[in-house]
Amino acid sequence: MPAFYAYGDGGCLVSAPAELVGLFCRGVQQRKRTLAAASAVAAAAVECLRAAKKQRQLPLPSLDALPDECLFEILRRLPGGRERGASACVSRRWLALLGSIRASELGEAAAAVPSLPDLNEEFVMEEEDKDEPPADHFVERVLEGKEATDIRLAAMAVVAGSRGGLEKLAVRGSHGTRGVTDQGLSAVARGSPNLCSLALWDVPLVTDAGLVEIATGCPLLERLDISRCPLITDKGLAAVAQGCPNLVSLTIEACSGVGNEGLRAIGRCCTKLQAVNIKNCIHVGDQGISSLVCSATSSLAKIRLEGLNITDALLAVIGYYGKAVTDLTLARLATVSERGFWVMANAAGLQNLRCMSVTSCPGVTDLALASIAKFCPSLKQLYLRKCGHVSDAGLKAFTESAKVLENLQLEECNGVTLVGILTCLLNCSQTFRALSLVKCMGIKEICSAPSQLPVCRSLRFLTIKDCPGFTDASLAMMGMICPRLEQVDLSGLGEVTDNGLLPLIQSSEAGLIKVDLSGCKNVTDVAVSSLVKAHGKSLKKVSLEGCSKITDASLFAISESCIELAQLDLSNCMVSDCGVAVLASARHLKLRVLSLFGCSKVTPKSVPFLGYLGQSLEGLNLQFCNMIGNHNIASLEKQLWWCDILA
Repeated sequence: MPAFYAYGDGGCLVSAPAELVGLFCRGVQQRKRTLAAASAVAAAAVECLRAAKKQRQLPLPSLDALPDECLFEILRRLPGGRERGASACVSRRWLALLGSIRASELGEAAAAVPSLPDLNEEFVMEEEDKDEPPADHFVERVLEGKEATDIRLAAMAVVAGSRGGLEKLAVRGSHGTRGVTDQGLSAVARGSPNLCSLALWDVPLVTDAGLVEIATGCPLLERLDISRCPLITDKGLAAVAQGCPNLVSLTIEACSGVGNEGLRAIGRCCTKLQAVNIKNCIHVGDQGISSLVCSATSSLAKIRLEGLNITDALLAVIGYYGKAVTDLTLARLATVSERGFWVMANAAGLQNLRCMSVTSCPGVTDLALASIAKFCPSLKQLYLRKCGHVSDAGLKAFTESAKVLENLQLEECNGVTLVGILTCLLNCSQTFRALSLVKCMGIKEICSAPSQLPVCRSLRFLTIKDCPGFTDASLAMMGMICPRLEQVDLSGLGEVTDNGLLPLIQSSEAGLIKVDLSGCKNVTDVAVSSLVKAHGKSLKKVSLEGCSKITDASLFAISESCIELAQLDLSNCMVSDCGVAVLASARHLKLRVLSLFGCSKVTPKSVPFLGYLGQSLEGLNLQFCNMIGNHNIASLEKQLWWCDILA
């Protein structure tokens, strides 16, 4: 009998009968077929796994595979602003496409597609929507510095588009490498057709193309302010003139590409122009500004010209055609002479001029000043700064003719003396209410006072600031001349002492409301005590900053006499913890702002008393109070959590 082999190890086990050999062979063949089938199935399974793995590696279906034209059509059919805002967060490509959709195209898409109910949305959502506050119809945004990029501007425009778009936009500065360009302005123009105010300050990458987009998409623009934008030229202004006929205010500063042609276009098309501000534009001259003035004769009310290469001829045009001008500001006009100001006044067109400001113009002389007062009968406010050719004679002639003058401000006009000021007060009208003298070096103490001093009972506001020649005698004289003062600013008068301040306080018939003695280093507690005792019922603001002779005695007087005092500045004074405790104990005193800046004698002992100042306190300055530690400041912040504390 043949041997029975074990196929596991190939060895012979037993002998088998002949009839079993065939049966065994058939079983072996069947087993081989079974193993072959199993291996085929395994191989097929491996192939399936490989195919599935390859299939998983294939890109999933995505909207990003669509071309821009198809994706644009999908995005503009989104039903609401919330959906568009969420889609803008997907990618920069989606944001760019959403920013390129005009508001009119959104409306057309919404009208073309019927609104269908969302079956995935629960009915509860309808109730929640009713509770949401109504959308703000007035959208104003400001981008500054590093935040000013095209991406932020486009996202802002897309989100605001759900509420009608932006109405006011200001871009101040720009990101160093990813700053605002024409692309960002294009997104604003397409999504904000109701934009009425646009300000671009120091945005060097914006060109005429950006203004063309604004002019095309924002026909309701009323105010345009461009400053330090070197790539904007006359072409951009011409586009604005044609596309924005409702422009009422135009400001252009330090734009080297803007010249006369752009202003001519504005003058021809924007007949509603009311305010013009042109500053430091080297290519702007007489012709461009003359076009603005002549074209908008019935509406132009405010003119500001600074640092321009203009001549006397332009002032003559303003004087003749400026019949609606109420505010005129002229600064640093080196090429305008006395003749220009004289002709401007004698043209007799500035009948409605109410406020005039002149800075660093050598053409302003005594003759020019007299002509302005004579031919500008409505002039109420005059501000002269760095006008060295104006003297006492011009001031006298001016005040004799200015019948409705209310406010006179002189700064760095060194040709004016105290005699001229006294003459001004003698000639002033009954409407004269405010006099300001700042850094006038010609004002010095006169040797002998006039036999008859003028009395100006209408003057309410007196400012004599940083005039080193103003002394005690001059201040006492001003007190006798002006008995109805309400607000007095004597900051920077280091030579004034109690001898000059006391007569001013005692001669004041009306109650003083605001008194600023900052920098009056020779004023002592005697003058402050007299001030609060005489006017404690009316005083609302007192500043004693830098008065190094003020001590706790003044705080005792303030706590006893002041009822309405809301702001008190004791910076760099010699007050201590005792004075702070006295202030805190005065229950009738309701301070809103208190400054102890640089008070070296204020220690941690004052912290509990500062906490008792009450809920009326809104601001507290403890900077450079070196004796008070940070932990004391922290505890005070917890106690006065509603107060703004500087430390």
